[in-house]
Amino acid sequence: MRPTFIVTSLALLLSSLTSLAQEASVSPLHRIVPRTAKDLQTVLRFSQAPLPFVSAHRGGPGKGFPENCIATFESTLLHTFALLEIDPRRTKDGGIVVHHDATLERTTTGSGKVADLTLAELKQLRLKDTEGRITPFHMPTLDEAIEWARGRTVLVLDQKDVTPVERAGIVTRHKAEAFVMLIVSSFKDAAAVHRLNPDIMMEVMIPTLAKAQEFDQLGVPWGNVVAFVGHVPAEDPALYEFVHRKGASCMIGTSRNLDRQIIEGKVSDMRQLESGYRAFLGRGADIIETDIPVLLGPLLYRDVSPPEAKKPFLEVR
Repeated sequence: MRPTFIVTSLALLLSSLTSLAQEASVSPLHRIVPRTAKDLQTVLRFSQAPLPFVSAHRGGPGKGFPENCIATFESTLLHTFALLEIDPRRTKDGGIVVHHDATLERTTTGSGKVADLTLAELKQLRLKDTEGRITPFHMPTLDEAIEWARGRTVLVLDQKDVTPVERAGIVTRHKAEAFVMLIVSSFKDAAAVHRLNPDIMMEVMIPTLAKAQEFDQLGVPWGNVVAFVGHVPAEDPALYEFVHRKGASCMIGTSRNLDRQIIEGKVSDMRQLESGYRAFLGRGADIIETDIPVLLGPLLYRDVSPPEAKKPFLEVR
């Protein structure tokens, strides 16, 4: 390894650590703090007033802060209230880490498949940020992420190679129903999770009115659900109206559309896109899942007061 590379890498590591320490010393965290499963249902229930938070895709990575990294989660909450969507994956020896890709090259100093390395081997790797630069941070286990989130925010566990029932068992073991929810891609999985633990909240894929009507016959209470209506947001107003009548909120994703214009440098000022994001909210979306929560959260919600029923669970401290 060349000396200049080592010096550059060390400088970046020091810069990342210093930046986070400086921010943390002057800024409180935007905390979402439901204390029971019923509290979490209250936080996520549909209301006529806006829900003043976003869902941070992969935790909200950026320069100096890798995806699926606890330091990144902390950085996101310094700027905005946010659910944190993360990605559990299984290790060779049966552990579960938080990592998006099946392979390691893009976001770590390792190579090969996550599933081919032991937990101890994965813990030796360092994470790369969104620009491919090596940071001082290491891959967290799912257990570590859950315990970090307690009293700070709500985690949303995507599926990857850990089944819904397995993830539900982990939430149950941690007694984390108040602040950890699951993404499930099928109604069959939603029903299985609900049978195992009826207190667990789920983000369920419901992209059409017909699917919403089908879900309504499933027997899973709408109070346990946030309806994810698409990365290409549904245009049918009847879908949003149906879900809202049931008391559930709708989530849309902008990581594959509006966010890309900022990330790829096509637009330099978030204010140029504000009308686009607000159009999604106006269409009926209640929560936006985004790759850029640090920019989007303050843009949309800096001056928004939480609905009265939700105020006890949103703290800045």
